[in-house]
Amino acid sequence: MKDLGNYRKSYDKSELLETNIPEDPINLFNKWFHETEDFGGVDEVNAMTVSTIGLDGFPKSRVVLLKKFNEEGFIFYTNYDSEKGKAIASNPHVCLSFFWPSIERQVIIKGIAEKTPATVSDNYFDSRPDGSKLGAMASPQSQIIPDRDFLENRLKELENQYEGKEIPRPDNWGGFLVKPQEVEFWQGRPNRLHDRIRYQLQDGFLWKIDRISP
Repeated sequence: MKDLGNYRKSYDKSELLETNIPEDPINLFNKWFHETEDFGGVDEVNAMTVSTIGLDGFPKSRVVLLKKFNEEGFIFYTNYDSEKGKAIASNPHVCLSFFWPSIERQVIIKGIAEKTPATVSDNYFDSRPDGSKLGAMASPQSQIIPDRDFLENRLKELENQYEGKEIPRPDNWGGFLVKPQEVEFWQGRPNRLHDRIRYQLQDGFLWKIDRISP
C-alpha cells in the first residue's frame, strides 16, 4: 500500500473575501471561470464532475463537459437512456463540481436537473461535428456490448446511411439544465485555512451568503 501522507502543497495564489464578491453566485462563477481560462494550466476548464443517485441507491460521479451557463443554471448533454440519464429521471437532485488546481479553486453546485427544451438540444446537436453526431447515435450508452468492434461496425453503418444527408438528433439524446440551489466556492489558502463561501437560494430568488469553516 502506498502511503500518501506526505503529499502536501501550500495554497497561496489568491483569496476569497466577502468584500469582493457579488450577490449572485453565477456572476462569481463567471468571473472564476474566465480567470481560470486566462491563468492557464487546465486543459478543459469546462470539465466538471456530475454526481447522481443511481437506481441502485448508490451515488456515482463522472466527468462531463459543461456546455453553457447563464442565470438559469448549467447545461450539459448526454444520452437520456444512459445510467446518469435514468438516475436523473428518477432523482433530479444532482451535484456538479469543478476543480481547477492550477488556480487552487473548487466550485460545488447542488441543483435540480431538468431536460432542456427540444429546440435547445437540437441547436447544440446541429453545431457538433458529424463524427460526434454519429457517435451519439452509435453508442447505446451504459449498456453492455460484446466488444469494440460492435461500436466500430455500428459507426460505419451510420456513416454509410447518412453520407451526404442531414443527421437528426436522436430522441434519447439531449441536454440537462441544472438549476442551482446551493453554490460553494473554495479558495485554497495557507495553513489549510481555506476560504469557503456558500450561496444558498432562499424563496426561489434571493441568495443567502455565508462563510463556512474549512
